[in-house]
Amino acid sequence: MDHVTQFRENGYAVVHNFLPPEDVAELVAALDRVKAEALKHHTTYRDHNVLFEVHTDPLLNERVCLQAHWTCWIDATMEAMRRHPRYLEILEPLLGCDIKHYANQIHWKPPGAKYTYYRYHQDIKFRSRPELFGDLDTGWVTTGLALNRQGGDNGALCVYPGTHRMGYLGLGEGATVMTGGSNEDELVKAGLDPDGMVQLELEPGDLVMWTLHTLHGSPPNTTDRDRLFLLNSYARAADSPTRGEWAFRDGQPVPLGATPEICKYEELLENPGPFYADDDWSEESLAGRIASNP
Repeated sequence: MDHVTQFRENGYAVVHNFLPPEDVAELVAALDRVKAEALKHHTTYRDHNVLFEVHTDPLLNERVCLQAHWTCWIDATMEAMRRHPRYLEILEPLLGCDIKHYANQIHWKPPGAKYTYYRYHQDIKFRSRPELFGDLDTGWVTTGLALNRQGGDNGALCVYPGTHRMGYLGLGEGATVMTGGSNEDELVKAGLDPDGMVQLELEPGDLVMWTLHTLHGSPPNTTDRDRLFLLNSYARAADSPTRGEWAFRDGQPVPLGATPEICKYEELLENPGPFYADDDWSEESLAGRIASNP
């Protein structure tokens, strides 16, 4: 199947060799620069859309960065790659030639770190103002680009085909995606066959794309190598005139403007930053967080 047919039928698609090795190498170097910048901060830091999720890992006993958001504002390679012509090539059959960009995230899974898994969830749970985003069923595409070899051992993405047709399943409520513990028991309760999960095997430069309703997660990294994954989420520009950064207009790439636009996080309207979140990922704090959000 081509990627459009696979995406519509299964709720996800894999595009092998999406980027050539030279582009992958540029992005890997950019991730190194971003991580070095992130680790200058003692804890989680936000400035408008830019976010460094930094904490002291309880197993490694050192600071790690697990995620970084919207680093295209601080790194030229990241900014250019978010509007790379290959993205338009795969997105235009699904979204048209006027496309906005709503999420830009780097995900690391540091070897030996405690929190290197993602509970099974649907991304629709993170759209607090769905009325601002138009067609959330067919007008939104999230992409994940593998920047190194990825499989079940180092925590590659897992997807459940067909779940994009099941509506919101409510899995993972009451706990954060990365710290709430495994929720595989919820799959059976939701009527899903655990054997229906697809464990992806990705080479550097491979791209996976999925919908807001596609159930997905990933196992922990049990190897001595990281998992380098770059997420970008896009939608039809006409569906959300007041949110998001332009990526392509009339089929042409659009660089970032002078100031950041609000993409998903409405709270940034009142508190754009910069500020520190002082996230506490200790066992005691996480237990209290979960208990207060049953």
